[in-house]
Amino acid sequence: MSLSDLISHMDLSVFPEVALVIFAGVFVAVSARTLRADRAAFEAAAGLPIDDPAPAREEEPRE
Repeated sequence: MSLSDLISHMDLSVFPEVALVIFAGVFVAVSARTLRADRAAFEAAAGLPIDDPAPAREEEPRE
């Protein structure tokens, strides 16, 4: 039996269903983690981009 015989007899409607189940599982997991997270953790993470402890580097003038 060759590979083309296997592919031609395969029911391809299974793949979209499996993809939907995987997507739904990941969506539920991310949503549950987001809703269960501590609000203080979100506030701390929100300030990360502006809480840089390194001083701003001054640009040298170009000639």
